[in-house]
Amino acid sequence: MFNKETYQNRRERLAALVKDGLMLFPGNAWVPYNYPANPFHFRQDSSFLYYFGLNQAGLFGVVDADTGESYLFGDDVDMDDIIWMGPQESMRERAAKVGVANTSPLSSLQAFLQNAKGSGRKIHFLPPYRSQTTIHLADLLGLHHNEVRAAASVELIKAVVAMRSIKEPQEIVEIEKAMDIAYEMHTTSMKMAKPGVVEQEIAGHIEGIALKRGSGVSFPIILSVHGETLHNHGHANVMKDGDLMITDAGAETNMNYCSDITRTIPVNGKYSTRQREIYELVVDANVATIEAAAPGVRNIDLHLMAARIITIGLQDLGLMKGDVDEAVAAGAHALFFPHGLGHMMGLDVHDMEGLGEDYVGYDDSISRSTQFGLAFLRLAKALQTGNVFTIEPGIYFIPELIDQWKAEKKHTDFINYDKVETYKDFGGIRVEDDILITGDGFRVLGKPIPKTVAEIEAIMQR
Repeated sequence: MFNKETYQNRRERLAALVKDGLMLFPGNAWVPYNYPANPFHFRQDSSFLYYFGLNQAGLFGVVDADTGESYLFGDDVDMDDIIWMGPQESMRERAAKVGVANTSPLSSLQAFLQNAKGSGRKIHFLPPYRSQTTIHLADLLGLHHNEVRAAASVELIKAVVAMRSIKEPQEIVEIEKAMDIAYEMHTTSMKMAKPGVVEQEIAGHIEGIALKRGSGVSFPIILSVHGETLHNHGHANVMKDGDLMITDAGAETNMNYCSDITRTIPVNGKYSTRQREIYELVVDANVATIEAAAPGVRNIDLHLMAARIITIGLQDLGLMKGDVDEAVAAGAHALFFPHGLGHMMGLDVHDMEGLGEDYVGYDDSISRSTQFGLAFLRLAKALQTGNVFTIEPGIYFIPELIDQWKAEKKHTDFINYDKVETYKDFGGIRVEDDILITGDGFRVLGKPIPKTVAEIEAIMQR
């Protein structure tokens, strides 16, 4: 964890933003895997980590916006716990590490909250994303479990988003540690890819890298020769000569900061002419939008820049036609690029997504589009110094989507369906990097991972 002053300062700033009431932060609990004593890997709630720093199950934190006081509720271990888990720090010792002087057993939390409610005080909490937390909040606050999410505090959501969106220098250090792990994961993936190899062998190996150097992967690894399925978590395919393999993978550090990188490589170590044409087009969109990133630039404009680059390139290949700006305005490019350019990243790989994508990626100046493709853009608003986010354009040939649009005669002024038919066996390509917005521009985080055709083909020959 960081030093205690970091957490004290964060809680003080939060209290100043919310101004009145109690802010309640549930930590996560153990979740049983297939019976109670066999849990899933524990992952603490990210906002709890941000303000209270303790990576321990069964805790609740409270910040009093009126007094500035902070509280931790949780239980000391008993002898049964010590027998199985060894000696543990007391709650008071843990709390002191994050600058909290007030600790109480978890059983006293309900009375503490009820007393505040009886005095007419607001109790702010963030929308829960786990059923256990929802039920616990319902019991603590006297709500029906179906009412909990709707009762979450918009005021607190906006305050947390405002703070967590701007990364502190020490957070960037942690993210770059996660980038170092991602470098090893992706370069290993490139070296292992060969005809005859089962995807699972590579996916398991690079997940092991994330576990040996950090707390594991930041999301389930996407590694597949079927890159046209955007989030393809199946790893059963045997790779063949001529296949492309997409690897979308990142790691968490031991402090749970994330990385998220995507590369798409030729299984046989050499891009075909057709593969290289599409791949270099995606790289062009990736590089151009990275270089245009700066404070005040709207991410939706970077997304549309990528869409124009992709449209022009696909026109050159005979897959699209017509006026470029009209094609992009109509959303015709979304047949090939059906997702957003990127997302915020930090303690969550899709940072703060559990608080509501529209609170994280949009604001009063811009609302979400309803257009296919553009509607999936997670981050649209103007970029700020300290933002960390991904830039990940892609081109995909999704046979079912192609068939549907063709049958509907959709965007026939802009799409050459006869030529597109010849690419239905192509798959998909995505290229993703993680970007920090600096005071006057951007910085690509981490050691450069091979990205150009020449760099990838070279590393695959080693």
